[in-house]
Amino acid sequence: MSNIVTGEAVVLELRPASFGVRALSSMIDCIINFLLLILTTAFLAETVQIGFDPAAAQALVLTMVVFFLVIVPVTLETLTRGKSIGRLIMGLRIVRDDGGSIRFRHALIRGLVGVFELYLLLGSVAFVVALFNDRSKRLGDLLAGTYSMRERVGVIPQELPHIPPQLVPWVKLTDMGRLPEPLARRISQFIVQSPKMIPASRERLAIDLANETSGYVSPPPPTGTAPEMFLIAVMAERRERDFARLSRQYDRSQAQSKRLHSLPFQD
Repeated sequence: MSNIVTGEAVVLELRPASFGVRALSSMIDCIINFLLLILTTAFLAETVQIGFDPAAAQALVLTMVVFFLVIVPVTLETLTRGKSIGRLIMGLRIVRDDGGSIRFRHALIRGLVGVFELYLLLGSVAFVVALFNDRSKRLGDLLAGTYSMRERVGVIPQELPHIPPQLVPWVKLTDMGRLPEPLARRISQFIVQSPKMIPASRERLAIDLANETSGYVSPPPPTGTAPEMFLIAVMAERRERDFARLSRQYDRSQAQSKRLHSLPFQD
């Protein structure tokens, strides 16, 4: 798994495709490309025999090979930002090493090298190269700076934290100022990751965040409240208040829309 850090210091987990899944998607693409090539060549066979000399026939066949093995894959990969029929079936996408979408340059390098390593050498070079890197890259990926990413990844839904029962009376009457978004994100990340943290680090970080948050909350929580419980209560109440506010805004917009639709048409 690779980690991409965004400008807001949020870590995104991108899962590289396994060797087996990627090999299967490549096989699907190769089979489809060969079938298209064979069917098109067979369709043009009578035309080649009747209207062209052998040299012209060879040129036409070569053109068909380049078209279906290079131009079609490169164009499709560029327009779909890293997709192909095989990757669509297997839930994969080609991305840059930094996690961004690929461009024509990346697709062209992959396509040209792919003819050599996938078709001319029957995938032997791609197989050997993929075994010796952690992202199962083939030679074309190494030269283009890309890799295959899994798009369809099972996500376990995270249970949203609830207000601790003992803090409900206090937090419902609390005057809670608007938390800065960077602080709110840090608290949310801490709540999610805290079960995996070392107890000493977990307690220290909870105290630091609670001290920083207390400046936006009045009155302070009941004496003896654990810093982590304080943070959970604040974030859960903040979520509920935001939801209630958005619900009221939605209800007002719906009511206003109904009033506008009920107005009679005027000349």
